[in-house]
Amino acid sequence: MNPSEELRRHAVECGQMATFLRNKENSAAWNTIAERYLRCAQWYDSRRSMADRLKEQRRQKGSRPHSDVAANHT
Repeated sequence: MNPSEELRRHAVECGQMATFLRNKENSAAWNTIAERYLRCAQWYDSRRSMADRLKEQRRQKGSRPHSDVAANHT
């Protein structure tokens, strides 16, 4: 399970706890925790996506032919 999935699972569990509680303050606290877990999952997803794009860009730069470099060394 990747970190995003795990964070989302925790958010669901916190949401379930909130529904079982009768005390509104405690229920609200559990819902707040659930929201934070979801925000963390979203943050992770956006950073992972950004890292994947950068990795792909670096890979593409490394696979380009370097004809201009070879021409300057002759």
